[in-house]
Amino acid sequence: MPEIVDDKSQHCIPFLLDRLRVHTERHRGKPSTPPFFIGLNGVQGAGKTVLVSALNDTLRSEPYSLSVVTLSLDDIYLDHANQVALAQAHPSNPLLQHRGQPSTHDLALGEEVFASLAAERPTAIPQYDKSAFEGQGDRVPKTHWNVVNGAGQDKVKVVIFEGWCVGFRAWDDQTLRAKWEAAVHQKENGKYDGRLGHVKFEDVKAVNDALKRYDVLTEWVSSAIGDCATRSFANIGFLSLRSKLDALIHIDAENPRFVYEWRQEQERTLRAAKGAGMTEEQVNHFVDGYYPSYELFTETLREGAFKPTPHNPSVSNPDWQGRQLRLVVNRDRRVQKVIRI
Repeated sequence: MPEIVDDKSQHCIPFLLDRLRVHTERHRGKPSTPPFFIGLNGVQGAGKTVLVSALNDTLRSEPYSLSVVTLSLDDIYLDHANQVALAQAHPSNPLLQHRGQPSTHDLALGEEVFASLAAERPTAIPQYDKSAFEGQGDRVPKTHWNVVNGAGQDKVKVVIFEGWCVGFRAWDDQTLRAKWEAAVHQKENGKYDGRLGHVKFEDVKAVNDALKRYDVLTEWVSSAIGDCATRSFANIGFLSLRSKLDALIHIDAENPRFVYEWRQEQERTLRAAKGAGMTEEQVNHFVDGYYPSYELFTETLREGAFKPTPHNPSVSNPDWQGRQLRLVVNRDRRVQKVIRI
């Protein structure tokens, strides 16, 4: 696999330090400052892992000396048995036959971990082994998870939540159908290299409906603007949603189809390291299962995940501007554009 050069942290670190300053100022004079939650979105293979490593090293080093933990969306996939059961329950939906799409994550586990980190309680961070079951994957036993905020440990002050669909927002049914019909029309006209037009509407709708539930990973339930870091997820008396994420970094590709070759590179590296993994054909089939969501949900992410829109009216952040950084990368994963949203 070609070496991935870090040319992203030079843009991301100043952005995050500025947002950290705002976060600290907002909580000045209060008994404690809650952890700072960073969302990190990027297509598979775009360089998220290298960037996370650079962010970790910088924020943990002087003069910041912050305790940092990374939670990957991949690490809260359903365990293998439940993933198999999900696939069997939806045998005609190709998008749910393997891990990846909304529906294939353990949201209750993610919600529990987020709530525990926000409250600065001892927290076991889930882990997932993608090489298990010949590349189908399985969750690592809990006895092997790392624990943070334990006795004698510094409290976690920065949480990096990374994943391919972090920040994605579901569409209303009318818009969803219009986008699907447009993709089908392009396919029928022979000018189409996507995947959305190749799947049934009800299969796409199942994913979109599932994505609506993912707000538990990115939104606090709240009834008013204010500090929501200690509010309970279970308190259904609150009436609206407020973003859990204090900042979001989006690694965007000039051409989304780069993901196919990037994912092939990743799998070759995994096979070399683990001695097991997917074949090239399996990888392409695997990415096919993700690609309709790239087509559907990247649009609003590019406009701003925090920006209130007719399709995302529940997020009520008056200070949404300036909280997202978009990095557009070329085939070699090199940054071509930097846009603050």
